[in-house]
Amino acid sequence: MSEPTEQKIEKPGLGALTLAAVGVVFADIGTSPLYAMRATFAGVHPLEPNPDNIMGVLSLVFWLLLTVVSLKYVAVMMRADNGGEGGVLALMSLVSQSTKSKPWLAKLATLLGLVGAALFYGDSVIAPAITTLSAAEGLTVVAPAFGEWAPILAVTLLILLFAGQRDGASLLGDVFGPVMVLWFVVLAVLGIANIAKAPQILHALSPYHAIQFLGHGGWGAFLALGAVVLVVTGCEALYTEMGLLGRFPIRLAWYILVFPALVLNYFGQGALLLSKGSGVIEAPFILMAPHWGRASLLALSITAALIAGYAVVSGAFSMTRQAIQLGYLPRQAIIHTSQQRMGHIYIPVVNWLLMIAALGLVIGFGNTANLAAAYGLAVTGTMLISTVLLALVMGAVWGWRGKRTSLLVVLFLLVDLTLFTANLTKVPGGGWVALGIAAVVLVLFITWKNGRIGLLERLARDALPVDVFLTSLSSRIERVPGTAVFLTATTEGTPMALMHNMKHNKVIHERVVICTVIMEAKPFVESQSRLESVPIAEGFQRIILRFGFMEEPNIPKSLAQARSDQLGFFYEPMSISYFLSRETLIPKPGKGLAQWRKQIFAWMSRSATGSMDFFHLPPNRVVELGTQVEL
Repeated sequence: MSEPTEQKIEKPGLGALTLAAVGVVFADIGTSPLYAMRATFAGVHPLEPNPDNIMGVLSLVFWLLLTVVSLKYVAVMMRADNGGEGGVLALMSLVSQSTKSKPWLAKLATLLGLVGAALFYGDSVIAPAITTLSAAEGLTVVAPAFGEWAPILAVTLLILLFAGQRDGASLLGDVFGPVMVLWFVVLAVLGIANIAKAPQILHALSPYHAIQFLGHGGWGAFLALGAVVLVVTGCEALYTEMGLLGRFPIRLAWYILVFPALVLNYFGQGALLLSKGSGVIEAPFILMAPHWGRASLLALSITAALIAGYAVVSGAFSMTRQAIQLGYLPRQAIIHTSQQRMGHIYIPVVNWLLMIAALGLVIGFGNTANLAAAYGLAVTGTMLISTVLLALVMGAVWGWRGKRTSLLVVLFLLVDLTLFTANLTKVPGGGWVALGIAAVVLVLFITWKNGRIGLLERLARDALPVDVFLTSLSSRIERVPGTAVFLTATTEGTPMALMHNMKHNKVIHERVVICTVIMEAKPFVESQSRLESVPIAEGFQRIILRFGFMEEPNIPKSLAQARSDQLGFFYEPMSISYFLSRETLIPKPGKGLAQWRKQIFAWMSRSATGSMDFFHLPPNRVVELGTQVEL
C-alpha cells in the first residue's frame, strides 16, 4: 500500500479546482442527456411524444435541476460538512455526534446513513453500466449495420474502464476535466442549434407546463417521473466530493458551465422531438447532431461515458474508505494513485466486484431502456435519506427553526418522496436490482459492525488485566534491549500477543508499549490530539492513537512525529519491533449473531487486509502471533 509523499502535495488554485470539478463531480450528471429523454419517451413506461407531454417533461427537467441540484445540493446540502467532508456517511457521523443526548435519534441517523451508503453502491454499479451502454447504443444511428454490436461494445468499454481504473483515477482532474469541458460545450452548442429550429420550446421554462402535465397526465405522468429523475443522477457526487475540491469550485462549475449546458441540451432534445416526433425518440441525443458530425459525437459520447464511469467508481472508493474507517467494513488495501494530490485512491477488491456486477447488468438487461428501470430507485432512495439527515442537521446542529426552515424541508421531502414513490413502480421491471445490491451491502455493514463489537467484548472479557499480568512476571524473565509495540483493539487488558511472546520466547523487552488505534467519527484529528500516552509501570506504557475517517492510520509516522515526553521514550525506528495478534475466528452456534451471520463475519475477517499493511508497519520489524477465538 503506497502513501502520498507529503512534501510534494500540491494546493491547486481556483481554476484548477474548478476544472477538476467538471471532470470529477459532474461527469455522471453530465452524461445523463445520453439516456434520460430516451428513457422518458421510449422506456419501460413510454410517453407519447406530443407537444403537451414534451413541454411538461422539459418543464419538470428544468425545475428538478433547479430545485434538487441548485437549491438542495449546491446551496444547502454543501453547508452540512463534517470537518469539510461530505457524503452520506459523513453526514450520518455529523448527526450521530450531535444527537448523543438522544440515543434513539442517533441510532436512527446511523441506520439511515447506512441504508443511504448501501444504495450508493447500487448507484455505483448501475451508473457505469447504463452510461457505457447508452453511449454504445449510438452505433444504431451512426452505423446501423453494427447496431447489434452495441452490448458487446458496452462490455468492452466496461472492461477497459475497470482495468484502467487505477491509472484513470489520478487523471480525473488533470486530463478528464478538459475533455468534460469540451463535452459540456458540445451539449450547449447542440442544444442551441436545435432550439433555434423550434424556439417555442423555451415556454417550458414556466412551471405552468410541469403543473399542467402532472395535474392532467394521470397515471402516465406519475410513471414518467421515474424516468425524468434520471436528469439528476450524480447529484450526490456534489456532496460526496466536497472535501476533495471544496464548495466554491463545485458551485462555480455548476452555475457557469454545467447547469446552462444541461438545460440547453435537454431543451434542444425537446425541440427535436417537437419537430420530428416519434421518428427520433429512439436516439434523440445523437440525432441532434447533423449527419456529418454524428460519428464524432459518438466518439465523444463514449469518452465522456468512460470518464463518468471513472468518476462514479472513484466515489465508491471514497465511500468504502469512510466505511472502513468508521468500522462498517473490514480493512482493505487502499492505494494512492497520485503522489501530488490527496484524495485520489484505488481499492482493488471494490473495483473488481463493481466490474463483475456492472458486466452482469449489461449482459442481463441488454439495453438502456431496461437498465434505466433499475437506476432511479438507488438515486432517489439516497436523495430521500440525505434530505432526512439534512433536516436533522438543520435542527440538531445548526439550530435552524421557523417557518422558512420548515417550508424548505417540506419542499425537499415532497420532491424526493414523489420521485422515490414513482420509482417504486419500477421494482418488478429492474428496480429490484438496486434494492438487492443495497440489501447485501447493508447486511455486510451491520454484520461487520456487530461482529466486531461482539469480538472486542469477548477479547476484553478474556484478557488478563495488566496489573495481574505485571504481578505474575517472574524476576527470572529476561529483559532484552529495544522497544516492543503490541497492537491491540481494546484499551484495557493485556494483548494476547504479549502473553504469547512471554510464554513462548521467555523474554520481555526493555520498553513495552501497548498500542491501540481508535478511529474517530470525524474526518480529521488535530495533531495535538493524535497521541495519548498513559504510564502503566516501569518500562510499560499504553499509547492510544486517534485518526479521522478520512486519514491514513500510519503508526510509525505518528510515533516519529510525537514528542519524546509524549512517548516516554526516544523514538528509534530500528530498535522497535511490532507484535500483532491474528485471530482465527471459529463460528459456533450459541449466543450473539445468527450462525449464518457468524459465517459471513468470519469470511469478512479472513478477507481483511492485515494490520501490517493497513497501519504501514515496516515488514522487517513485525512479528505476528496467531490465536483462535470462538464466536
